[in-house]
Amino acid sequence: MGLNVRNLSVKQKTQQFRLRSPTANVSLFCFTARLLKNLFMNEKLEHKRHTLAHLLAKVVINKYPHAKLTLGPAIDTGFYYDIDFTEGEAPGDNDLKSIQKDMRKMLSAWQNFEHKEVTPEEAREIYKDNPYKLELINQIAEKGEKITLYTAGRGTKAEFTDLCRGGHTENPAKEIATDTFKLDKIAGAYWRGNEKNPMLTRIYGLAFETKEELEEYETQIEEAKKRDHRKFGKDQDLFTFSELVGSGLPLWTPRGTIVRHLLDEYIWKLRSLHGYQRVTIPHITKKDLYETSGHWDKFGDELFRIKTREGKEYALKPMNCPHHTQIFDRKPHSYREMPQRYAETTMVYRDEQSGELGGLTRVLSITQDDSHVFCRHSQVKDEFFRIWDIVDTFYGVFGFDKLRVRLSFHDPENMENYLGTKEIWENAENALRDIAKERKADAFEVSGEAALYGPKLDFMASDSLGREHQVATIQLDMNLPERFDLTCINEAGEKERIVMIHCAIMGSIERFAAVLFEHLGGHFPLWLAPEQVRIIPVSDSHMKYSKEVLTTLQAVGIRAKLDDGKDSMGKKIRAAKQEKLPYFIVIGDKEVAAKNVTLEARTGEGKQVTLDKVGNHLLAEIEAKIM
Repeated sequence: MGLNVRNLSVKQKTQQFRLRSPTANVSLFCFTARLLKNLFMNEKLEHKRHTLAHLLAKVVINKYPHAKLTLGPAIDTGFYYDIDFTEGEAPGDNDLKSIQKDMRKMLSAWQNFEHKEVTPEEAREIYKDNPYKLELINQIAEKGEKITLYTAGRGTKAEFTDLCRGGHTENPAKEIATDTFKLDKIAGAYWRGNEKNPMLTRIYGLAFETKEELEEYETQIEEAKKRDHRKFGKDQDLFTFSELVGSGLPLWTPRGTIVRHLLDEYIWKLRSLHGYQRVTIPHITKKDLYETSGHWDKFGDELFRIKTREGKEYALKPMNCPHHTQIFDRKPHSYREMPQRYAETTMVYRDEQSGELGGLTRVLSITQDDSHVFCRHSQVKDEFFRIWDIVDTFYGVFGFDKLRVRLSFHDPENMENYLGTKEIWENAENALRDIAKERKADAFEVSGEAALYGPKLDFMASDSLGREHQVATIQLDMNLPERFDLTCINEAGEKERIVMIHCAIMGSIERFAAVLFEHLGGHFPLWLAPEQVRIIPVSDSHMKYSKEVLTTLQAVGIRAKLDDGKDSMGKKIRAAKQEKLPYFIVIGDKEVAAKNVTLEARTGEGKQVTLDKVGNHLLAEIEAKIM
C-alpha cells in the first residue's frame, strides 16, 4: 500500500524522523536547515517520494512476480517498500543497481495517476492472493473509510495499480528527474512492526528535490559513518558488548566510566545548586507498586519479571518514579517543606525487542539521571524554570545552545492509552503551554507523544552533523499523586493534593553518550577527556624530568600519562594526535633546562608554561569547561 507520510500519525512521523534524520556538518552543508525546516511541510517532495515508492513496487513485481507487496510510505529522506519474498528468490544489495536502472527507465511511461474508489468486496477480489492487502482492506472497511486505488502508466507495459490513500506527483515523467533519486539499502522489518508477524524485506530509496541535494546528503552520510559512536567507542576503548552478557547490555571500560561519572557529577553539581537531595532505591519491586501506579497494566509485556522461590512476583524496575513516591509518602509534609526534590542516577531495565537494539541508542539497561519534584500546584512554574535553567546550562556547555521544545501531549482519540481524566490532562497541558510561552521558547506541539501519566516538555538539540535529537525531558504528572494519594498539609491544616515533576537532564547516559560522541567527533573537551595530557620524552635522558612533570600534573588531579614505550618520538606524537588527546607535552633538552613545558594542543597551537604553573593553567580550563 502506497501510504505516504501525510497519512501517518504524528508519532509515526516523529519515529521516522528519529530513525533516518539527515546528517550534515553545519559548517560544510548549509542546506540542512532548509531540509529540516521543510521536513513535514514540503508536500511536493513528499508526493514525489510517495510516487517513487509505487515505482519501486512496480519494478520489483516485474522482476519477482512471486513477491507480495505490503506498505510503501514516503519518509523524511526518501521512501521504502516492505515486500514479502518468502515464496521465491529475494533481491540483495547487489541487485539494487539493476532495480534502480529499471525504475529510471520506466519513469518516462508514468505521465499521470488515475484515482478510483472501490467497494470492500471489489478490493478483496483484486487482492485475494495478498493477505497483507486484505488485512489493510478489512481495517479500512471497519473504520468506514473510503477504499481507493491509484493507477500509473495506464495502457502501457509500465501500468501499475496499488491500494493507496493518495498523494502523488501529477506527472512523474515530467516532474521527477532521474538523477534526484537512488536506491539505498535493504533491511528486514516485521509486518506492522510486530515481531510475532512475518519478517519482510524493506527496500529503502533516497529522493530529494535536486541532484545536488541528493549528493550532499550522501556526503553527509559518509561523514556520519566516520563518527558512528559504536566505532568511536571501540577506537577510544570506552565501552564494549559481550555475547555472554547479551545484546543491549553495554559494559563500560575504565576510560568510558570516567566519562560517565564526569557527566553525572556535572549534572549533580547543577542540581545541588537548586536544592535537590540524593536518594537511593532498590532495583526490584513487588508487582503491587506497579499495579498501583498503573504500569503493570500498560507496560506488563515490557517488564523483566522475577518469581521468588516462595512464589512471590517481583519486577526489575523500568522506571524510578513509583519508588520515589514511597520516599515522599514516608511521613506527612507541611506546605513549609514543599517542594521536595529527589535525584538519583540509577539503572532501569526494559524488555526491548532484540531487533530494535542498537549500540548505545537502544539498550536493555538504561542509566537515568533521574529526578522527581513533589510540589504544590502554585510551585509548578518556578520548578519547571529551575530545571529549564539546568538544561540550558548543561547543553550550552557542549554547543547545543539553540534547543527547540516539543510539547508532547496526549492523543485525545485514544484516552485508553493514558492514566487520568480528560480534565486532568487539559489542565496539565494548558500549564505547559503557559510555561513555554512565558519562557519564550521555540516550541511546537505534538499529539500522542505524552508519557503514560502526563504531558512533557521534550528538548530537541541539533548536533554538529545537523541531526536533531530528543535530549532532556520535563514531565508534569497529576496522575501518580492521585493514584498514590500524595498530599501535603496546607496553611489551613488540610490535606492538599500535590503534583509531581519528572526530569532526566541527559534522558539516559547511554543515549546521550551516543549523541555526544558523534557530535564531538572524538574531540573531547579537556574536562571530559579520559586522558587529558600525554607526556612524551625525546629520549631516555629526559625521562627523569618527564616523570617530574607527570607527578606535578597528577598531584592536582590532571589525568596525565607518560609514554615511555620504545617507539620513536614521531610515532608517539602521531599516536597522541590520532587519539585526539586535548594536549601532549614533548620533553627535550630545552624543557629540562628551563624547567617548563610546551602544551601542544590537538589544534596545533602550542603554549609554553613553567612547571609550577602548568597545573593551574589546565585546572582553569577544566573549571571553565571550554570546548
